[in-house]
Parts: sequence; structure tokens; C-alpha cells
Amino acid sequence: MTPVTRKVRVKVPATSANLGSGFDTVGLALDYHDELEFTLSADPVNTAAQVMIEGEGEDTLPRDETHLVVSTFRRACQTFGLGRVGFILQAHNNIPQARGMGSSAEAIVAGIAAAAAFAQDDDLNRDAVFELAAAIEGHPDNVAPAVYGGLTMSWDMETAEGVGSVPIPGGEPMHNGFHTINYRVADDLTAAVFVPDYELSTEKARQALPTEIPFKDAVHNVSRVSLLPAAMNPAMLASGSRQNANALLFAATQDRLHQPYRASLMEPSWALIEKMRSHGFASTVSGAGPCVLVLHHGDAHEELEQIAAEELASGHWRVLHLAVDTKGVQVERA
Repeated sequence: MTPVTRKVRVKVPATSANLGSGFDTVGLALDYHDELEFTLSADPVNTAAQVMIEGEGEDTLPRDETHLVVSTFRRACQTFGLGRVGFILQAHNNIPQARGMGSSAEAIVAGIAAAAAFAQDDDLNRDAVFELAAAIEGHPDNVAPAVYGGLTMSWDMETAEGVGSVPIPGGEPMHNGFHTINYRVADDLTAAVFVPDYELSTEKARQALPTEIPFKDAVHNVSRVSLLPAAMNPAMLASGSRQNANALLFAATQDRLHQPYRASLMEPSWALIEKMRSHGFASTVSGAGPCVLVLHHGDAHEELEQIAAEELASGHWRVLHLAVDTKGVQVERA
């Protein structure tokens, strides 16, 4: 297949997964982006990748075929029928690495979206990007909001052994694999992300999880995650059921499944979360950590920074005050 263009620009949002109660299920796109430019080689004999990185990870990320954007782009090119091509990747990274803000999901989505844009001269097929990204990542909670924007809830459809899909009356069959739905959030929903100067790998964070949990803890999280869509957008509630939006956020982000087991791996982060929650703010670990996420309806910038004054003054933390990204990955053919 011949590429439809020689240059593609991709913009992918940071994401925060779990949001407390929605372990491996819920994700939120944040208005903070990595921007990448892919330029195909004009020489068909040249199939090498040249990688240039500015910003986050410029001193640590590889500049060869092991770079996650490069390896994902290669795989996606094969999937979309482009074969092996030579290209230059220029990455302008803003999303912190290994902090729980979806840097790996960003890399995967960027590589796939770029390959799709080179292969198809039409609007980006987000469903195709999501399916491949979730398969590569192995879980959909970060890639879903990176692709679609907003608040997403995802699941892994399982059917009887040997059955690939289930017929649904009046609609398309539901196939095995990852699926997601996308929710609108209120315009006044804001996110503060407190970024520490230490890292925590997702693998290490997962190793801290138990193999079994008490049944009552599972029930607790089911009840809390059920509140999340309404807590993010109270306008969806029947008028007689309206409650304080920030009170709903506080309840919806309570968790017993994963954060307590990981607290010892990120003691400074956990201390900040407890401090924020003691003041009534909906605070959670962002993804696998160690970033701390605080969700709030309305402007609470000054109050949040006052609560975290000691941490910010130490020089070991910085804060990002962000809106929600509602667009997801964006591509531009040049």
C-alpha cells in the first residue's frame, strides 16, 4: 500500500486511570499533551527510524527500534498494510514518564494513529485505533480516554469458550475483547495533578496487589464506581436526585481494591492524598502512581495549593491545573 501522505502530526492527551474506585476500568483524558511528528523517508530502500526527543524523557528514553512509539508504529503499519517504512520521529513530550499519567498509553495511541493516518485518506477510525491499542497495552483504562477523550469506562467481553461473539437483538454482535463507552463531563470539572520527583513502574505497583480481596470490599467499590458518571456530570441526574457535585466526587473516588495495598510504595503521595481527603477533596492516586489526582467542580486552585504548601515548597513536587480533554487523539496530515 502507498502512503496517502508523507508527514503526519499527532497530538495525544495525558490520562488518569482508575480514579480511585474504577480499577482497570475507568479513565479520564486531561488537557495536557504530547505532540509528535512523523515524516516518511522518500527513499524506499531506507527503512530505518530516526528518533528525536524533546522534553520529558529526553535523557532516558531510547532512540532506536525499542522506543515504544517506534515499535507500535511498526506493528500498526503492518496491520494497516503499509509494510516497513523509513521515517523520522520528532517527539515533543510534556507527559511525565512513569508517574501514572498515561505516558505508555500515549505512545501506543500515537504510533497507531499515525500509521492509520498514513494508510487511510479519511477521518481517523477511532474504534480501530482503540482495539489495537488495548490489545498492545493489555488493558484499556488509559488507551480509551487517550483515543476518545473525556471519561471512559471499559470492559473485557468474555463469552463461552469457542464463541467469538454474542448476537444482540437489534444491533451488531458483541465480540470478545475490549470495549469502551464515553461519557460527557461537566464544563466546570477541573483536575489538579501533583507530580512528584520520583517514579513508580506500573509493573511494581501491580506486584503489590493481593490475589484475593474481601467480598465486602468488592461491593464497596462497585457502589462507588457506579457514582462516577453522575459525579463527573451531575446534570445527567433526575432533578429530584441532584446532590452536591463535589460530595458525589468524594464518595465516587473512595477505594478499597488497590490504593491501600500500594500505599507503602508511594508514602509521600499517599500522605498527600490523605491530607487532601481530610479537607473534603476527591483525591486519588493517578493510575498506578505516584502522581496525585484531585478532582473538583469549580476553581479550587489556591485552596489546593495551600493544602499542599509544604510539599510544593520542598521542591520535590509540582502541580498542574488542568481541564478535561474532550477530543482525544488528534491527527493532522501535512
